[in-house]
Amino acid sequence: MRVLLQRAKDASVTVDGERVGSIANGYVLLVGVTHEDTEKDAQYLAKKIAGLRLFEDDEGKMNRSIQEVEGAILSVSQFTLYGNVQKGRRPSFIEAARPDQAKPLWEYFNEQLRLEGLHVETGQFGAMMDVQLTNDGPVTLWVESPLN
Repeated sequence: MRVLLQRAKDASVTVDGERVGSIANGYVLLVGVTHEDTEKDAQYLAKKIAGLRLFEDDEGKMNRSIQEVEGAILSVSQFTLYGNVQKGRRPSFIEAARPDQAKPLWEYFNEQLRLEGLHVETGQFGAMMDVQLTNDGPVTLWVESPLN
């Protein structure tokens, strides 16, 4: 699994003109699943993301976790994170898991984040989504499971 994490001041997901998820302060997670991913990958990433210290303390150092600032998560399934553009001009998505594998694992990942004590909002799996966010910092990190 791979996650593109963006620290956000606010964020929302809209599908067909209807807001399906939003947060005020926390992380926007674009989540990609590949064929070899398992629940252990999801557990690892949820624990890792929950424990990251990406918010500033009183001295301006990134020393506080999302739990410490009472932040929330906006999780968006994003198969294009496994797009390969090395050949030709159109991406290949053969490394992305099929929806019947990716959706349950993404949902399991979100549940693992909730078990870490985080409030989790989501996009809508498989939908065309408008994602809006105010990137805070900006802070953007690539987080992958080493378990593959």
